[in-house]
Amino acid sequence: QVQLIESGGGLVQAGGSLRLSCAGSGRTFSSYAMGWFRQTHEKEREIVSAISWSGGSTYYADSVKGRFTISRDNAKNTVYLQMSSLKPEDTAVYYCAAGYRVVFGTPDYWGQGTQVTVSS
Repeated sequence: QVQLIESGGGLVQAGGSLRLSCAGSGRTFSSYAMGWFRQTHEKEREIVSAISWSGGSTYYADSVKGRFTISRDNAKNTVYLQMSSLKPEDTAVYYCAAGYRVVFGTPDYWGQGTQVTVSS
């Protein structure tokens, strides 16, 4: 019984910043790793970043390294994705996900997605 609620998407100019939030609920939520994925009609859903719920390890796709930062606040059962130096190619629907394996596995739970549009 894990529910994920995303927020923070929107329209931003290239070079700008945006912070996505994913609020989770459920008794087993804290046991899961969390991740952010993105998808467009032209591309398959791809992993953007991930973090163990304890925060002990993180992962970033090569395309976002140095620009995005994932973090979590266990007290609020919330995961964040701070996106900086945004590029038009970052435009996509971003999904929050939870699971025992996120990077090399299939997440068990997904949020509804939030649109991020980067204009040039």
